Amino acid sequence: MSPVIGTVRDALALVRDGDAVWVAGSGAGHGVPQAFIDALAAQFADTGHPRDLTTVRVVGIGDFADTGFSQLALPGLARRTVGSNIGNEPRLGALVADGALEAYSLPQGVLSALCRDMAAGRPGHITHVGLGTYVDPRQTGGRQNARTTEDVVEVVELAGREWLFYHALPIDVAVLRATTADEDGNLTFEHEPILGDSLALAMAAHNNGGTVVVQAGRLAARGSLRPADVRVPGALVDLVYVDAGQRQTYATAYSPYYSGELRAPAAGAAVSPLDVRKVIARRSFLEFRPGDICNLGFGISQQIGAIAAEEGVEEKLTLTVEQGIFGGVPAFGGDGGAGRNYQARLEQPSMFDFYDGGGLDIASLSFAQVDRFGSVNVHAFDERPRGPGGFINISTRTKRLCFVGTFTVGGLRVAFEDGALTILQEGRHRKFVGAVTEISFNGRLAAEKGQSVRYVTERAVFELTPEGLRLIEVAPGIDVDKDVLAHMDVEPTVDGPLALMDPRLFAAGPMGLAAAFAAEGAAS
Repeated sequence: MSPVIGTVRDALALVRDGDAVWVAGSGAGHGVPQAFIDALAAQFADTGHPRDLTTVRVVGIGDFADTGFSQLALPGLARRTVGSNIGNEPRLGALVADGALEAYSLPQGVLSALCRDMAAGRPGHITHVGLGTYVDPRQTGGRQNARTTEDVVEVVELAGREWLFYHALPIDVAVLRATTADEDGNLTFEHEPILGDSLALAMAAHNNGGTVVVQAGRLAARGSLRPADVRVPGALVDLVYVDAGQRQTYATAYSPYYSGELRAPAAGAAVSPLDVRKVIARRSFLEFRPGDICNLGFGISQQIGAIAAEEGVEEKLTLTVEQGIFGGVPAFGGDGGAGRNYQARLEQPSMFDFYDGGGLDIASLSFAQVDRFGSVNVHAFDERPRGPGGFINISTRTKRLCFVGTFTVGGLRVAFEDGALTILQEGRHRKFVGAVTEISFNGRLAAEKGQSVRYVTERAVFELTPEGLRLIEVAPGIDVDKDVLAHMDVEPTVDGPLALMDPRLFAAGPMGLAAAFAAEGAAS
């Protein structure tokens, strides 16, 4: 049976009070059915319905201000919200902090895989991801406030070891976005920056008695789409509405480079200005090797793709993004999650299969706090609910990890001159603490597994040992006692003379890494 071709108002009419509504897409508008969010917020403000919803998104959807799930921060609209990150949805985060609704923060890859498990009729998702972190039920079980009491994660034992079992969640309505829908509801994604979880989510809703709604940028005649291009078959779709003005992301209306329709010219890579974030990203990048398959996390690490291009070595690495971009140069800033000149655009559950299985050689990820055991908190700080996104999946089995961040935060000012660093004003808040607020990455478990872990700041580099943190490098111009140890709540070990961080990190212009990459690649 062909789907209904209707309007966004028709789509809203399918949502009843108390429904579990899953919204596809990612981050800053990537693949997001924004017209549905707009209409849902407007209708609830006008009528008070639908209300008491459970709203679910695999990746936080928002622009760190008022667009996205922040628009759904209307008391009474939802009784529960589930996602991997609420940090880019500040208005909704404020409601969660106030206890106005129940909220769970679960790893991005877990929620992505759960779509596929629910489609297959499984009772949930069993994985090692999250053991020893805040989502372990022996810690918070992913609950984000005191109002949230139901257990959705449990510890189970299989084959002589512990696993986490994440329960399947209800799904009454799934709302997807595609570029083109034909009159039979077949969907193609030719202008989209990501594929995300669309297929798995559509199957999960359909197979569990739910409804599948699609926002498409355009409508095509029946039989006019190439079968090889169809990513979601029309038999799974119940209603299609058209939004001819949909944007690729909140920041970008349309780029053929993000959709993979064209390759961006290689010449003329811009050299970004030198600042403290670039220094840290550069130092992290020095841990990368020719041929590595890599992931770049949100924040500072997103700059590494641009640095690789600036150095002319982006094709010596395979950079990946958890939303499904494999190879090429990941986007950063407001378009983070997209990429250009990539090798492939995978579905998100498959990308996380690769990560969870240990397929990455190296990842560069942010930190907000590091404790004496090398454990990292990236998701719980500043008195506002946030979330880890894909951080926990990425960090659990990756062979080499770089956690990156400024050494202190809150007013930090630095200067660079003659390949050296000067602290002009120290940050007000320490990030190396006795105990992290909540655990996003468990340093003791990582040491037991033999992962290679480094913690990179603008002034010092540490490595993880079975005993905790070891200081291994300091920046030229830095006094270890005054500028490093005096601003830590933990005492790292220091074995012998410390190495100096590469002076090229603190100088404008490319570092000249192409020759080193070529030599290392030839030797390997």
